Amino acid sequence: MNNTVTSWLNKSREELDEIYRNARPGDIPSGDTQGIAILAGSLFSKIVALLARTFLWQGKVFDLFCPTGDAGILVNKITPFSMTFIIAKVYRDISWLDGRDTIVIDYSKTSFVAKVIRDEIREIEPGVYLGKVWWGKKHILDFALTKTNTD
Repeated sequence: MNNTVTSWLNKSREELDEIYRNARPGDIPSGDTQGIAILAGSLFSKIVALLARTFLWQGKVFDLFCPTGDAGILVNKITPFSMTFIIAKVYRDISWLDGRDTIVIDYSKTSFVAKVIRDEIREIEPGVYLGKVWWGKKHILDFALTKTNTD
């Protein structure tokens, strides 16, 4: 796991929000990413991250189809076998956290299961993204994505 991402597991939600606010969106990722769920401010965040990574969610695979790189689609990797499931649209829009530019992962029109979920990500360092998960308009979880080197 990336050292930056490891450090996020010890941070409060307020600290993660500040990191997110100070970042720019960066480029929309392409290809495979590894994901880590972050239960900010919890004594159990490392255990939750490990369990979620092992049994539930391993990351996302981005497949850009817009030539300008401003939009695309993705699928989530879930289960211990990294099955691709739950499609989302990816595009740039305004963050619900701070009203600034962000990369949105929108499930509202592509997934019955995750219809009320919206993710936002910003690139904190090259290939490392901090994400916010929204259930409706309520911020419920943070996550990290790290670009894998499959090129």
